[in-house]
Amino acid sequence: MMWQDLVFMLGSGLSIVFLAPTLRDASARVPLGTSLPSMGIGFVYAITFFTLGMTFSAAGALAAGTMWSLIALIRSPSSNVLSSRLFRLESPALFVHDLRRWISSDDSTLTTEQYVSFDRDHYTNN
Repeated sequence: MMWQDLVFMLGSGLSIVFLAPTLRDASARVPLGTSLPSMGIGFVYAITFFTLGMTFSAAGALAAGTMWSLIALIRSPSSNVLSSRLFRLESPALFVHDLRRWISSDDSTLTTEQYVSFDRDHYTNN
């Protein structure tokens, strides 16, 4: 093992130690403009280190990129909206219901009850 491999791995390990409190703090909000580029850099570094034969550095960079991914998913200001949409229990049931309806419907007819009518005169005369 090269000493540089060990140094880069230790640096990535320290970044994970420093990022862990952010992930654990429920009130923390990290903008996606910070976390997504950091996540991307971590993954690009992991690939680069791996192609150079620096497997420990690659593992450390991959772990740091993964930590930034978790921060982006859980601690971004829009994470409440995102996680509520992704992890709703009724969401798969609604998808299956819609899928059954789409499969059983005749393609030649439109189901107009799913559309809202637009009264152009009501909005242009006011």
